[in-house]
Amino acid sequence: MEKDRSSHVLFFPVPSQGHMNPMIKLAELLALSGFRITFLNSHHNHERLLKFTNMAAHFERYPGFEFDTITDGLPRDHPRTGHWFLEMYEEAPEMKTKHSLRDMLVNISPPVDCLIVDAFLGFALDVAGELGIPIICFRTSSPCCFWTSYYIPDMIQAGELPINGSEYMDRLITTVPGMETHFRCRDLPSYCRAPDMEDAFVKLVVKQTRKCVQANALILNTAEELDGPILSQIRTRCPNVYAIGPINALLKSRVNAKHGQSYDHFSNTLWQEDKSCISWLDKQPDRSVTYACFGSITSMSREQLIELWYGLVNSKSKFLLVVRPNSVIGEDGEGEDDLKAHFNKNKDQGYIIDWAPQEAVLNHPAIGGFLTHSGWNSTLEGVAAGVPMICWPYFADQQVNSRVVSEVWKIGLDMKDVCDRKILEKMVNDVMVDRKEEFAKAAAEMAKLTYQSVSVGGSSYCNLDRLIEDIKEMSLKTHKSFGSITITSGEQLLELWHGLVNSKTKLFDVRPNSVKRKDGQVEDVVKEPFHKTKDRGNIAVDRAPQEAVLNHQAIGRSTSEKQSCEEGIENRIGYKGCLRSEDSGENGE
Repeated sequence: MEKDRSSHVLFFPVPSQGHMNPMIKLAELLALSGFRITFLNSHHNHERLLKFTNMAAHFERYPGFEFDTITDGLPRDHPRTGHWFLEMYEEAPEMKTKHSLRDMLVNISPPVDCLIVDAFLGFALDVAGELGIPIICFRTSSPCCFWTSYYIPDMIQAGELPINGSEYMDRLITTVPGMETHFRCRDLPSYCRAPDMEDAFVKLVVKQTRKCVQANALILNTAEELDGPILSQIRTRCPNVYAIGPINALLKSRVNAKHGQSYDHFSNTLWQEDKSCISWLDKQPDRSVTYACFGSITSMSREQLIELWYGLVNSKSKFLLVVRPNSVIGEDGEGEDDLKAHFNKNKDQGYIIDWAPQEAVLNHPAIGGFLTHSGWNSTLEGVAAGVPMICWPYFADQQVNSRVVSEVWKIGLDMKDVCDRKILEKMVNDVMVDRKEEFAKAAAEMAKLTYQSVSVGGSSYCNLDRLIEDIKEMSLKTHKSFGSITITSGEQLLELWHGLVNSKTKLFDVRPNSVKRKDGQVEDVVKEPFHKTKDRGNIAVDRAPQEAVLNHQAIGRSTSEKQSCEEGIENRIGYKGCLRSEDSGENGE
């Protein structure tokens, strides 16, 4: 990499708010450190971000921060509701996105030095491997969910999955290391409840989870202080783990240190925020309001919303309730709009909106409790704000997270698998009245730990610094791939060669039919001067075995596929450049 060029990192999240949220915050953290950033959104989500946020103006302050778009593989008029994102993993949509990503990386300028991709986009590892670009996977769900998902095959082999009926739901799971004492069948991710372990979603989760550990490293949105025991277990399978959370708190800490508290923070929401709720909260006593929000994906029946509503009303505590558009469907066609009109009769006690500026709400002094779906982002935002939680998980990692909140951290209550107004009424009263000080104290202590982790010298602060330095080191070692398509002139190739020889690079690969000159001379002739430097330890081959080369101890980085390269570098030290081909290489060097 040229010394005067910043490292270029491309971010690629799964196109849903829960996955985009922490990734765009991490992208801003790297931009604060001087990295050039390309953030890749689906066309659909990019349009919504432009519509509902100050995205364009906010990121103008970072030179080299750019947004680009890519297809999610689905038609533009697809409704993208419910479990729509599972359709992205069907063969045709996934291949469409994979090819689009590859084309972008081949043509992007300046070249990408490192990819940070969602750990559920396993095909990106294939593309990165082909092009020789270092790749780091970011698993945006909780570490405990990652770990249980990794061990699904082991649970199946041990006979713990599938779960045999509801009477087994409270049976402890003993196969997952580090979780044997407090995780029951009902606390596993929701997809573990499938009656058939050949279920397409279960197989998808296992495939993506097992594949992501093949990346150069794994990023998790947590802190050593929050999930230390599980992080230790994960490192037995993926040694290079960066625990750099809660990312929302880490970003706030670093932005405030650099720009001051008046700096406006970016709200990366796909819905219009109703900020009128802040004025309503301003009029309420401290720690008197329960904030209820169920995330960006949760859908519920009309009957479930009514139960939740009456549980809040009967508790006598004031509440702020978010009912997201298109989140409630009634059999008679009555959705959330009709219900909200009915609920507004109690607006002296409760305030109802479509979508909230959640971090601002959770950090408001009027908030005393958080009724949540237990999505990992929401859970960490509640932890960082020091707010006790009542957990009503919906799907995926949320069943795991609610157990962590109630039994590991002990900063809330778990209402999973029931939706009953009397149970909710009692839980709200426990958190807001009867056991208020107990939960408030525990939540405040957890918030203090997270604050320490993201402050100078804290674990997440230091892990982020390590990530920053490691990416810079990757960039310095980078030799840019010329890929399977690039065509150069003989003159260009000679210039590249002499630059590499002078830099003491050892391994070079020239793909057949990749070099053309006006006089008809092709790469076989151009390679002749390369071979004259063999006595200096250099080799030039047609095609290298890319994964073996990339993982060889002598290598800085490469992009090819040929057996002789691995043999030729056995006793050499240095970088490797590659330009590619298909035969057996340079006589076993």
